[in-house]
Amino acid sequence: MSLPLPQAARDLVNKPNAHALIVTTNKDGSPHATLVWVEERYGLLTFNTETGRRKWFNMRRDPHILLAVQDPDAPGTYAVFEGTATLSEEGANEQIDRLSKKYTGRETYDGYNERERRVSVRVDTAKITGAGPWIAE
Repeated sequence: MSLPLPQAARDLVNKPNAHALIVTTNKDGSPHATLVWVEERYGLLTFNTETGRRKWFNMRRDPHILLAVQDPDAPGTYAVFEGTATLSEEGANEQIDRLSKKYTGRETYDGYNERERRVSVRVDTAKITGAGPWIAE
């Protein structure tokens, strides 16, 4: 079960230019970091990827994940969420369109190709750290 996200953390994640850095674990145990578009939906952190990406392979093998979001308006303020990733193709195309609207202003994601299968990733948060008001809540 995921920890409830404090309202301040939800507000941070939902800022228009707040990107997330996610860290997964490669097969050899080394970290793999990548930037993603992120959103908070129904109190959970979610992002989107496609099948075949390194992070997709990593999360399928080892679902432990770290997701960090820096406040674009206050660079010393950030939240780090540790948890477990759950992957689903259900609703993933709609999600990438929502994320495209948030980050680019475009109604639909313009990076689709015919071979692509989008995947929605839900993060079940076990721990929240960082520097910001969510620490005190």
